[in-house]
Amino acid sequence: MEWLLNPWVISIIVVSVVVGNIAALKYTANMKFGHKDKVKYMYDKSRREQELDELIEKQTANDKNQDLKNLKKHT
Repeated sequence: MEWLLNPWVISIIVVSVVVGNIAALKYTANMKFGHKDKVKYMYDKSRREQELDELIEKQTANDKNQDLKNLKKHT
């Protein structure tokens, strides 16, 4: 326990904590968060959903036309 209270040991611990925190700040300072990517993803998702809705509407319209043609053929 006596060696832990030695001023040299305390100084080394303090310096290592400070250096470690500075290194962590330097590393995280250049991080880019995905806000722009998320906005682009949401825009693309919305666009794909709209295209899918349009395709479904076209398909249902084609199915109705086919049904009408089949009814006309049978009558």
